[in-house]
Amino acid sequence: MKKIEAIIKPFKLDDVREALAEIGITGMTVSEVKGFGRQKGHTELYRGAEYMVDFLPKVKLDLIVQDDDVDACIESIVETAHTGKIGDGKIFVTAVERVIRIRTGEENEEAI
Repeated sequence: MKKIEAIIKPFKLDDVREALAEIGITGMTVSEVKGFGRQKGHTELYRGAEYMVDFLPKVKLDLIVQDDDVDACIESIVETAHTGKIGDGKIFVTAVERVIRIRTGEENEEAI
């Protein structure tokens, strides 16, 4: 099993969720996050004063999938979240040793 963490632009969330649903991925956790990389934020004018906005709003998706589904998930996220502009996001893939569904006690693949 693998954990896929995808940081994407907020307006792409619905499109990515629908694209993942089309390939059979329905479970995910979504968090509103802030951050920056090469995009480095921007300046804004507020009440006549200019200030730097370092952390830009993003959305983080967390998915736990079976090894066979990893490549399809990544391909789907990349194709759907891509705008070609700076700040499109990143995807991180890590190994998951164990998953437990609290309600039933099911473990690993049965718990996904």
